[in-house]
Amino acid sequence: MAAKQVSAIIRLVVNAGQAKPAPPVGPALGQHRLNLMAFCKDFNARTQSIKSDVPMSVMVTAYKDNSFDFVVKSPSTSYFLKKAAGLQSGGGNPGHKVAGFVTPKHVYEIAKIKQADPDCQYMPLESICKSIMGTARSMGIEVRGELP
Repeated sequence: MAAKQVSAIIRLVVNAGQAKPAPPVGPALGQHRLNLMAFCKDFNARTQSIKSDVPMSVMVTAYKDNSFDFVVKSPSTSYFLKKAAGLQSGGGNPGHKVAGFVTPKHVYEIAKIKQADPDCQYMPLESICKSIMGTARSMGIEVRGELP
């Protein structure tokens, strides 16, 4: 049996449990003639245990025969950092003005969540923590203390 031919890879950000055949999901999947309702039902079923305002990254692989597969990833690192620091947005002038603070424990907890992602599953936890600290620095969020 031959592998299916991929026609497109579509990246979306959709709130957990709130996929609807309206924009941005409808136009993105509709132009590849994918079944919108099937995607919405599957996505909402997979993300029903997550709070509804959490933006989830989705990678949809569309095949030539109009079928599809999708992978749901965890929210972005910046989303978790803003929640941990209690901010609406990152700092306007990173490196000069501190917008908020997080602790090494916050960084560690975010790293544990991100380690479940397919992109990070083989990375050591320490490397993920350093990457998160770099993201925090670029957002104007200071990490107070050192990792244990």
